[in-house]
Amino acid sequence: MIIIPEYLAIHEPNEELLEKINSKTFNDKVLYKKKSDFHNIKVIENEIGRFLHYKDTYQAGFIKTKTYTGNLPYINYFTIPYLINPDIKNILLIGLGTGKIVNDWEKLFDKITSIDIVDIESNILGIAKDFFGFKQERHTTFTLQDGIVFLRENKKKYDLIVTDVASDDGIDDRFLTKEYFDCIKKSLSKNGLFVSNLCASADFEHSENTFFRSLKELYEDNFKKVAVFKGNESDRVYYKAFFDIDERVIDITNVIFISSMKDFTIGNDYQKFANINLDIKPYINDLY
Repeated sequence: MIIIPEYLAIHEPNEELLEKINSKTFNDKVLYKKKSDFHNIKVIENEIGRFLHYKDTYQAGFIKTKTYTGNLPYINYFTIPYLINPDIKNILLIGLGTGKIVNDWEKLFDKITSIDIVDIESNILGIAKDFFGFKQERHTTFTLQDGIVFLRENKKKYDLIVTDVASDDGIDDRFLTKEYFDCIKKSLSKNGLFVSNLCASADFEHSENTFFRSLKELYEDNFKKVAVFKGNESDRVYYKAFFDIDERVIDITNVIFISSMKDFTIGNDYQKFANINLDIKPYINDLY
């Protein structure tokens, strides 16, 4: 079953702001277009930046505006593990996107020995290299495979596992099953961190937000320590960059879970984030 983000909204948007979004047009130039076995792929460039589209949604990309330059902002939460364990050596990324997060990790973590990337889309590695400047270093491997199949067969231990997967329409609920979590846990090192990107209504406390509560309970049932980040900063950056709006309009936000079988704390050594031109503090402040 596919979880469709739009169906998770609880509150209706402000009609005036919604009209502003719907009436906004961009000068899109299509740089690449292909229909694969899994996605309707486009790479487009406009006055906001360059982006990877699956069907009608932004999956990844690079924003370059007066107010912000960098990844689609939700991806910035994936750098927070540096503040938990700067000595991470082995990383598994399920869902490549543009690959920029990989190159950001290489600028943050000094002791990396391997970054293993898994993606089901056969075109994605070439797209990341050709259109988004992804540089594949010697310690980086790419495996074309379903992420759950890879995890099922994996015997390696990782200090950091990040999953950022979506179909054209939403999130596959296979990534919420017992088998999936069991595979993640067996693939984590003793102090390993697991980061995953999901979504929910932004009103976490509302009685009707049963999806968020079920997610939180699911992660807390599987891990000793769970930190939940609500996408306030990523939404702020997104709406400002694309629509010059200073608030969230649609009642859907990214929910980033950072989980571990061991207790952890988030430090405040922000100095190295200058290497990736990122002020991480507003994202840290989104800890729920």
